[in-house]
Amino acid sequence: MSNPQAVKLYGVKQSYFTGKLEAYLRFKGIPFEFVTMDYKMFGDLIPRKTGASQMPALELPDGRWMTDTTPIIQWYEKELPSTPVIPNDPTQAFLCFLIEDYADEWLWRAAMHYRWSYKQGRDLVSTQLCEDMCGDLPVPLWLMRKAMARRQHKNFVVNDGVTKATWEHVESGYLRLLDILETIFSNRPFLLGERPSLADIGLFGPFFRHFGIDPNPAAIMREQAPSVYQWLARMWNAKSGKLDAGFVQEVPEDLTPLLREIAETHLELLCANAEAFQRDERRYGVTIQGVTYNNLITSRYRVWCLEKLRQKFQQLPQAAQKTLQTKLEFCGAWEPLWRIIQLESGFDTQNQLPFASGIEVFSGDEWDRSEKFVERIVNWVIQPKASQH
Repeated sequence: MSNPQAVKLYGVKQSYFTGKLEAYLRFKGIPFEFVTMDYKMFGDLIPRKTGASQMPALELPDGRWMTDTTPIIQWYEKELPSTPVIPNDPTQAFLCFLIEDYADEWLWRAAMHYRWSYKQGRDLVSTQLCEDMCGDLPVPLWLMRKAMARRQHKNFVVNDGVTKATWEHVESGYLRLLDILETIFSNRPFLLGERPSLADIGLFGPFFRHFGIDPNPAAIMREQAPSVYQWLARMWNAKSGKLDAGFVQEVPEDLTPLLREIAETHLELLCANAEAFQRDERRYGVTIQGVTYNNLITSRYRVWCLEKLRQKFQQLPQAAQKTLQTKLEFCGAWEPLWRIIQLESGFDTQNQLPFASGIEVFSGDEWDRSEKFVERIVNWVIQPKASQH
């Protein structure tokens, strides 16, 4: 029997951000009903209700819809303040938002690369997605798999700057991160202590449904970072009602390498994207850790991400700002955070998310949308038959 108080979580079990939100709902003890999102929902229902074709989406029992995992979690933290994932310490809280943003936007590239650039993962996940999202289409599974793999690789690998020139750098970032996290999780169960923080929830997105399950990155993790692999299971099984312990008192020193990595990668990308957005350029290039990524799609959403990080800092008490500035300067994160003088995305200016109309991370003619994908693979089946008459 369904629970009338349960929220409906629309997504698929292979989804980066669906897994992130699932972990949060499970931890907080929020009852939810999982609804597998098929291509019709993705192309019609979800954008009508939330403003964007993206997953996950949440439907509340009162009929309201929510989108975007970060604002959803922040809304729930206000509604259900017990056992918070956002620390009371303002420095820790800001760093949680920064790490979550890095996990959401920078690690996306490596997660998609490992999934769609390697045959083993590509074959596995394309089959799963086609069976879950397109099972009622009158199209052979092998053809749907081929079209799905091509679409995903184009959208999330090629259009995100992964080439022969950047391939090694993308993978080296994953390996460095494993080393950093292996040190942390060898010392304590979660990033900031004895229970999950927002930073853990953010990292869980790419690590659970991609790095920890997709064949190639999962094999690397099991061999090189068993403590990280153990953290994944611990996160999935974490329940707020069973955890009385809290966060550590200070920012642990072993977070410094992670913050430096974020400064050198994620913040550099956000700055280059924001500069391209200001110039009204649809594509841009950026050099990160000595490696140049070309032809990246400019994202208004990622301008908003940088905007929100700066707003979070400015809302802190003066004493916390001073402490945090010292920490960020030491890690190399202060200068890129404020490099862009004028920063205006024009998105969610009234702070209405997660109930406002969302926008997709990428947009434009370069983006191979779901409905075009479905229309194309159906035509591939129909047109050869029609040509025989």
